[in-house]
Amino acid sequence: MKDEFLWYKMGAWIVGVGSFFAIWIYAFVSWGFLIGLAIGWLPALIGGAILGFLWPLALLIVAGGLLFLYWFAS
Repeated sequence: MKDEFLWYKMGAWIVGVGSFFAIWIYAFVSWGFLIGLAIGWLPALIGGAILGFLWPLALLIVAGGLLFLYWFAS
């Protein structure tokens, strides 16, 4: 019973942590270093939690976007 949702939890951690850092870096770029460092972690935490919870949907959207770009590039 414990290992039943292990794949979901692993995916949630990978996507959640990765999106947290990606959103935090985006906050650095858009708001500047000091404000991005000071308060950029809050939207990064919220976005990382949401994307971590809904990681299969986020993965499908990213894969669909990459296929769409591949289709237009060829």
